[in-house]
Amino acid sequence: MAPLLNQVSNLTKQTGLAQVMRLCCSKPLQWNKPDSFLWPRNTTIVQTGNTKTSKGKKTYQSIEGSRYLSSRASLLHGNVRVKRVSIEGNVAVGKSTLAEILQSACSDWEVMAEPVQKWQNIENETAKAEESSQNRVHNLLQMMYQDPQRWSYTFQTFSCMSRLRTQLQPAPARLLCSKGTPVQVFERSVYSDRYIFALNMFELGCINSTEWAVYQDWHSFLVEQLGHQVELEGIIYLRASPETCMERLQHRGRSEEQGVKLDYLETLHLQHERWLIEKSTPIHFEKLQKIPVLYLDATVKFQSDPEVQEQLVTKVKNFFEAL
Repeated sequence: MAPLLNQVSNLTKQTGLAQVMRLCCSKPLQWNKPDSFLWPRNTTIVQTGNTKTSKGKKTYQSIEGSRYLSSRASLLHGNVRVKRVSIEGNVAVGKSTLAEILQSACSDWEVMAEPVQKWQNIENETAKAEESSQNRVHNLLQMMYQDPQRWSYTFQTFSCMSRLRTQLQPAPARLLCSKGTPVQVFERSVYSDRYIFALNMFELGCINSTEWAVYQDWHSFLVEQLGHQVELEGIIYLRASPETCMERLQHRGRSEEQGVKLDYLETLHLQHERWLIEKSTPIHFEKLQKIPVLYLDATVKFQSDPEVQEQLVTKVKNFFEAL
C-alpha cells in the first residue's frame, strides 16, 4: 500500500454541484491539561428551563421539498428541545469508544455513528450484472488512502454528503418524549469534514486550489440552505497526542489505515488545535464561531476503566445541561 502522502501525477476529476445535490437529496441513509469548558469570548446563553433563546436568527428553507420546515420546529415537541452535539478528534483518538459509553449511559442521548461502512462499500449501480461483486463494490476510504492525490476530493465530497444525511436524520420518538435533556450526538460533523479533513488535504497538496474552491462553494451553499437542520449547539473535543492516536490506530488494525504515517496524524492534530483551541481557523458560519466546546483529555485509558468512564459521563452530562 502506498503511503498516504505519496506524491503522484495529477489526474483530471470531474465534479460539480449537480453531483453534490444528487448525493445530498437522495433518500437518506438509515443508521442509527485539566478538563474544562472552553467557552469562546462574547458568547451569551440565556436559559429558561431546558430552552435557549436568541435574537436575530435567520430562518432557511431546505432545498428538498419535504424538509421546508426548519429543524428548530422538527426538533421541538411540546416543550422538549433536542440538542445537537458532535464528538470531534483525531483518527483513532477514541471517538467511537466514547460514543458507545455515552449511548449506554443515558436513554436521553442518541449517538449517530460515523458512516465508515458507507465509505467502504460504494456500489457501482451501472456495473453489468455478470460482473463480480469485487468490480461492483468499491472501498473509497481505501482508495483515498492509497492514492490521495487522485481520490481526496472525491472522498471528501462523499464523506460530507454522508455526514449531511446523518445530521438530517430526525430525532427518535423517545427523545421527543423525554423529561430530561435529550441530545443527538454525532461522530464528527459537516464542519470537521471541511475545517479539518478537506482543509488538511488542501494544505498537503492532495486537493488542488480549484477543487478546494469548488468544495468550499457547495459546502457553504448547502450548510446555509439547510440552516438550523444541521447546526450544532456544542462540540466535544476528545484530545490526545498524535503518538497516542498512532498506538490506538495500530491496535485496532483497520486494513485501510495500514499505510497511515505519524506525520499525517500530526497534521490532523494541528488542524484540531487551530480550530477548537487556538480559534485561528477562519470559520464561515457565525454560530460555529461562538459554539461552546467541552475539552476532554483522551490520553487516559477510559476504554476499560469504569471510574474514568463515570467521570467523563458526568462532565458530558453537565455540558449538555448547560447548552
